[in-house]
Parts: sequence; C-alpha cells; structure tokens
Amino acid sequence: MSKELDQSHSEHVHDTNNEKKDAVQTPDAIATALNNVGAPSPWGKGHLKLYMACALIYLCSTMNGYDGSLMGSINVLSEYQEYYGLGDTGSTSTGLVFSIFQIGQMSGALFTWICDWRGLAPTLSSFIAARFLLSFFSTINTVAAPMLLVEIAPPLQRATVAGTYNTLYYMGSIIATFTMYGANIHLSGNIKWRLPLWLQMLCPGLVVLGSWMLPESPRWQVAQGKNEAAREFIIKHHANGDAEHPIVAIEMQEIHDSLVEVQGRSRWACFDLRSLYKTRARRYRLMLVIAMSWFGQFSGNNVSSYYLPLMVENVGITSTNMVLLLNAFYALSGWVAATIGARLHDIVGRRKMLMGSCLGMSIALAIVAATAAEYERSGSTPSSSASIAFIFIFGVVFAVGFTPMQPIYPAEVLANDQRANGMMVFMITSGCAGFVNTFAAPVAMKNIRYWFYVFFVFWDLFEFTIIYFFFVETKGRTLEELTAVFEARNPRKASTKRVSEPEC
Repeated sequence: MSKELDQSHSEHVHDTNNEKKDAVQTPDAIATALNNVGAPSPWGKGHLKLYMACALIYLCSTMNGYDGSLMGSINVLSEYQEYYGLGDTGSTSTGLVFSIFQIGQMSGALFTWICDWRGLAPTLSSFIAARFLLSFFSTINTVAAPMLLVEIAPPLQRATVAGTYNTLYYMGSIIATFTMYGANIHLSGNIKWRLPLWLQMLCPGLVVLGSWMLPESPRWQVAQGKNEAAREFIIKHHANGDAEHPIVAIEMQEIHDSLVEVQGRSRWACFDLRSLYKTRARRYRLMLVIAMSWFGQFSGNNVSSYYLPLMVENVGITSTNMVLLLNAFYALSGWVAATIGARLHDIVGRRKMLMGSCLGMSIALAIVAATAAEYERSGSTPSSSASIAFIFIFGVVFAVGFTPMQPIYPAEVLANDQRANGMMVFMITSGCAGFVNTFAAPVAMKNIRYWFYVFFVFWDLFEFTIIYFFFVETKGRTLEELTAVFEARNPRKASTKRVSEPEC
C-alpha cells in the first residue's frame, strides 16, 4: 500500500499549479467506501485512546470561558470595585478592563515571541496590562488546539470529537462562577476576588504537564515525509488497528493529494498570505472563516457572558449572592447544551444547527427586550422573571448551535496550507467582534437598556440569511473531500446535495 501511495504521490507532483487537481477523491468517497464494509466502531480501542488525548486538548478551551465568567462575577463585588476605583459598572473603565482581553487576543494572533517578565504595581493600568498578557499567550494555545483536533479527529466523528473542544469553554465558566459564589459567601476582603484569579492557572497547568503525550497530526507527519508514522496513526486511531480497512488507504491518498501543492515550499512560506485568497475557492473559504468568527462573538453571546450580572440587575435582581448564583447556573446550562450540540452537529448537520440557533436567539432576545421594557414601565415581577428565563434560554440556544462549531467550522473549511494563517484571521476577526461587544456593552446597557437587545434581534436574523445562502455543509466529509465542494460553481449548493452516508 505504501508503494502505491508513493507512486500516486509522484504522479501528482507536476500538478502543483492546478489547485483543482488537489482532490482526486469525490466529495463522498469515504461515505461510498464505508457503505460497503461498514464504519470503524467509534468505541473501538483506537478511538478511545484518541478521545483520551483529545480530553487534554479540550482543557485549552477553559481559558476563555474562565475569564468571561470570572470578570462578570468579579465586577459585582464592592471590594474589587473599591480596590481599583471602578465604581460604576457601566463605566468606560469597566469596558476597557473586559475588552483588553480581545485586544490581547488580536495581538497574540500576530506575534509569538516571549515578553520579558517584570513586576507590576497594584493599579488599574497594571491589572489591564496583566489581562493583555494573559490573552496574548492564551491565544497561541487556543489557535493550535482546534487545528490539532480537526486534523486528528476521525472523519465521521469530527464534529463530535473536535466540536466538544469549545464546550469546555463552559467548564471554565463553571469553575469560575462557583468559585466566585463560594468565595463571596465564605471569604472576606480582597482575597474573595484574588483567589479566583489565581485559580485561572489550574487548567493551563494541566495542559503543560500532559502536552508531551499528545499525538502529532497525520497531515503534519506526511508533510514532514513521515508517511509510515501517519499511516500507523490512522490505522491505530481511525481504523481501530485494522490495517486493511479502506479508510486507511482513502485518508492517506487524500492527505497526499492535498499536500502536493505545498511540497517543496520554504519555511518562510507560512508568512505568505496569498494562500488565503489566490483563487476563487480560497476566497470563498476565507469569507466563511471571517463570517463565522464574527458571528460567533457578535450574536449577543459576549454581552450575556461578560455582563449577565448587569443584565439581571437591570430587571431587578440586586443581591450579590443571587447574581453570582445565576451566573453559575448560566454557565452550567450552557455546558450541557453545548455538549449535546456537539453531537447533534454530526447528526443534523452544521447548516441546520446554525440557522436554527440564529432564529432561536432572535426570538429569545425579542422576548427579553419586551419583558425588560415592561419591567421598567411597571416594575412587574413576572416580567422580571420572564426576562431572566429568556436570557438563560438565549444562552442555551447559542450554546447548542454555535459553541461547538466556533473554532471548528473555520478549521474545517480551510485548506491544509491555509489553516494556520486562516486561523490567525479567525482570531483577529473574533477579537475585533469581541472588543466591540465588551467595550460598548456596559455603556449601551446603561444608556439605551433594552433597545440594545433589539439590535441583536435583527442582527441574528441577518446571520440566518448569510448562513442560508453561503455556508457550506461539512458533515460527513473529510477535510480533503471538501476541496471538490469549494471548486464547484456554487459551493453551498454542492455541499447540500444528498450523498449516501454511513452512520456516524
């Protein structure tokens, strides 16, 4: 088999200038082959070992979730506000403290060198600088993690295995919010907000300790000339040890074909951004990355994540303990919903899940706006309760559709030689969207209150329209098979044609 693959590879070396020859397999090659022999068991020994490695990678996702819920919870503590002289929760300073994380995220996507460590004084500007550094270095981690997951995940379980990554965002939120709730009850003074900040080191520390045991991507191994190592990985983890299973030959062939164009490139080629836009198909891929990264941060979710305490305060909930407890249960409900959504994306498909989520979010926010307006007018307790309920429903709907796919869908739609630079664009774009949200939100909620939700009602409907007309369906296809989809005259239409698929 190795000789056949090497021979096939040599036959394609001279086609490096024609991207359309990158994909020899038809878009449903794996589906057709596996219908004849059956798919490898997702509970086989090789799959289970791969899941254990993925579980460690998932911890990278807790970093952003921890920060989002931590800062929203800390911001309601009087000790924290007095220590840094913040005062008003709707101030520009609050927006800057929150949004500096997105600025660090955008910077971290561009630079990878190590900053000198220096001591910092206990001032607000020092705290903001520390949050910038936190985001800067966590970005490098959170870019690499979904890329690795997408490349090592079994093709038929890619959305479930890789999509579970971003659900751990909520695990970080759960740790942060319940820590804050317990600290507020049992501790006093500045330690009640310092302790949760220190615990932010927990999950990154576990990743550092276990990272030496993680497998390499088979695509990276083939690119480095380690064909046998890549084949062994696919046999062990995708075929459960069956070297004769057709999925082994198909995946190896597709990886070889997709890497033909990048063979012989210099090590500096990764800085050449032309790979992102040099053909129509690549521009389409880039458009999807930008759209998904913006939608994932600008659907109203960042506002509810960082400013949930302020949102519930606007509808009459002012007890600090109750606000912290609601924040904790918001994170818990989001994690359950996102975990279910990760599996549903492999069953229902990416497009239907994302479109359904957009409609659900729009309806939920419309009800939040209406009930919040009624509470402001009459002080009605039922209106306040309904507002809180639909804030939670909004979070659940977003978590089911968007959370599993936020970093995974961009990594899926990018070509192999686009993926690193494309994920850089993903992080910069999502950072821009998150910055606009978190910086403007406190001022907007203070001044225009429930009308801020009305804006997202219509924006989420706009997202639905873009997804319907342009987003491709990636369910059931390998990363290499998607090349044929993007080369089609209408990629969205080509991706939604019915193909015969084995059960995942």
